Amino acid sequence: MKVLKFGGTSVGSAQRMKDVAKLITDGEKKIVVLSAMSGTTNTLVEISDYLYKKNPEGANEIINNLEAKYRRHIDELYSTEEYKKKTLDFVRGEFDFIRSYTKDLFTLFEEKVILAQGEIISTNMVANYLLEQGFNVVLISALEYMRTDKNAEPDPIYIKEKLKGQLEKYPDADIYITQGFICRNAYGEIDNLQRGGSDYTASLIGAAINASEIQIWTDIDGMHDNDPRVVDKTSPVRQLQFEEAAELAYFGAKILHPTCIQPAKYANIPVRLLNTMEPSAPGTLISNETEHGKIKAVAAKDNITAIKIKSSRMLLAHGFLRKVFEIFESYQTSIDMICTSEVGVSMSVDNTKHLQEIVNDLKKYGTVTVDHGMCIICVVGDLTWENVGFETKALYAMREIPVRMISYGGSNYNISFLIKEEDKKRALQSLSDTLFNH
Repeated sequence: MKVLKFGGTSVGSAQRMKDVAKLITDGEKKIVVLSAMSGTTNTLVEISDYLYKKNPEGANEIINNLEAKYRRHIDELYSTEEYKKKTLDFVRGEFDFIRSYTKDLFTLFEEKVILAQGEIISTNMVANYLLEQGFNVVLISALEYMRTDKNAEPDPIYIKEKLKGQLEKYPDADIYITQGFICRNAYGEIDNLQRGGSDYTASLIGAAINASEIQIWTDIDGMHDNDPRVVDKTSPVRQLQFEEAAELAYFGAKILHPTCIQPAKYANIPVRLLNTMEPSAPGTLISNETEHGKIKAVAAKDNITAIKIKSSRMLLAHGFLRKVFEIFESYQTSIDMICTSEVGVSMSVDNTKHLQEIVNDLKKYGTVTVDHGMCIICVVGDLTWENVGFETKALYAMREIPVRMISYGGSNYNISFLIKEEDKKRALQSLSDTLFNH
């Protein structure tokens, strides 16, 4: 059985929901994970913000506008009065439920309950549409099986057992529809898997049922060997190894949340990225298989800050790096790249919230310099050190770009360059021409 996930834009209107219905009604048994309609979660966050500020009038105005929007979608989606009324009644009940929070004390717990309603509404709308069209579909609530433990991490044993129980209740169903993003925590309260959570839900479900494939459907055409908005002559990447995909996801590929990869990777289940706007396109397949001797893609990450600490006292001094890392740890700031020499350490960070405090603490150990407006360029592929020549090609492509740092050997799948943001386009184009367009 396959698991298919559709994001907010894929179910962002009545027509989009109809398009998704066509994609999932191919006669194969499957589990379909749906996000909230695009824009809904942000609107529910806005409603919560008014309630935190004790402004029920402001909240009610946003609630009324959102309900009116859903009424228009329902009007367009259903062709029979029976399903139109059934869905309208359900949605009215949902919005009355949200309104009930304008009268009470509002906390983070209530906010998470409100945020869950977006997925609950979208899955009901699509399930009712499929029932109206005569398909054998069952809606199963993620709140019945998706749970996190006391560390806010998914509880795979619980998920597997409870999901199996839900599926066994409806053995004859062809399509099971469920919500992404939402779950219960270890105390039974409604919670969520953070943003990007619908991809994570699909991956956790896939691992729990040992799916043959997990499909992540978006409105972007797979991963490209470069950013098509910046570089000429890009082409989609058709196959990636899980580690390669994780590198690309971290370095700016927007369509796959990094955490989504882990459950599928460990369960050895391939993940296929597909485009709802072009359903016949092959997309990108991510698996544990490596295409040997091939560079796959180049990605970039902006808004990087480089920090260099130089100290003659560091020479042969054990414990120096530990002291440096402990400073970053104390301010919960992770390091992207690191390069060391006998008298200095250079690091890059993308979170500058505590930059001044970090710099002040580092000054106890040496001379500190900071470079802002930097960018990490990451070359991804089969870059094991035995593959002679790949690092030379990448370095040759960067021959006219000033490079602040290079990281190679930390992974078998990437070489990273730290450069100025103003040189990004030139660097990406040169790498693309050298690595892919020859």
